[in-house]
Amino acid sequence: MARIPVAVQLYSVREDAKKDLAGVLKSIAKMGYDGVEFAGFYGHDAKSVCAMLDEYGLKAEGAHVGIETLVGDELQRSIEFHATIGNKYLIVPGLNENYTSSRAGWLRAATTLNDVAKKLKPHGMFTGYHNHWIEFKQLEGELPWDTFFGNTDTDVIMQFDTGNALVGGADAAPFIERYPGRALSVHLKEHSESNPKALIGEGDVPWQEVLGLCERIGGTKWYVIEQESYAYPPMECIDLCLKNLRAMGR
Repeated sequence: MARIPVAVQLYSVREDAKKDLAGVLKSIAKMGYDGVEFAGFYGHDAKSVCAMLDEYGLKAEGAHVGIETLVGDELQRSIEFHATIGNKYLIVPGLNENYTSSRAGWLRAATTLNDVAKKLKPHGMFTGYHNHWIEFKQLEGELPWDTFFGNTDTDVIMQFDTGNALVGGADAAPFIERYPGRALSVHLKEHSESNPKALIGEGDVPWQEVLGLCERIGGTKWYVIEQESYAYPPMECIDLCLKNLRAMGR
């Protein structure tokens, strides 16, 4: 089986990226990452971002974008921007309470992203949703994760965040199994009850099980490392996370 490429979510090193995006990308490439997932562009236009990625041999694995950038007149602007940087995964990283406070709200979100997915498809692009923890707390008799993904088309990506899910009391495995082929992009984030600054491989996520499912039935095209707590400087943390993942044989 071909190796699944590994990206890093730039939110992990957001303060460094804000000061010197080009320098951060250069360092990330030297660490051995294949790509990056954006969470903002720090004032750079699409052509500048594309030039930086090309210079350092990185791919735009994806981007976290607000749902408001995927509707109305904003959608075409988003398509043009992401086409320029070579990104095809436009992932919504969370929703406000207008969507999350009721089952009806989650169903509205599902309808919206179904529509976005249809409009992106001719451009070779996809939309998707990334979890925090509220998606795994019962709401009106159902988990919001199931409300949403049970009512979205298979083209809507399930970007499962392993660490966030554990905060909500949920393991990744049952959901990867429940929605086969939809975990195209997976956030590898550690969670530990005893060490809040644990790096990948140092906490409670059953990595071999999760990675094995991604590779067998998840349809995973990218692993995305994210680290939000720091025992060391953020750039050092993401370097160590990649080394730990490589030590697992990935």
